[in-house]
Amino acid sequence: MLTGQNSQEIYLQCADCNQEFAFTAEEQEFYHLLGYTQPKRCASCRAQNRQNKNGGGGYSNAPKPRFDAVCDNCGVNTTVPFQPAQGKPVYCSDCYRSMK
Repeated sequence: MLTGQNSQEIYLQCADCNQEFAFTAEEQEFYHLLGYTQPKRCASCRAQNRQNKNGGGGYSNAPKPRFDAVCDNCGVNTTVPFQPAQGKPVYCSDCYRSMK
């Protein structure tokens, strides 16, 4: 780590792209107040990492996939939030609730 000449900036090396980036005095104070350690990635790599983890950043409002199934208890056509597996029972929401 190198310290800036006439400021409190610290220069860190990004763990992903190996580029040097400034960790400003304001950022240091913010991280300290929140109890965070120094960042290991530059801002663009942190943003890319969030994008990769969250499929676009933040929570997605896209509907979750549903799979067609037939309830093993009452025989009604339904959809479930998982891929039904051969030999495993699948229940509609009404039958599932009544079994709880």
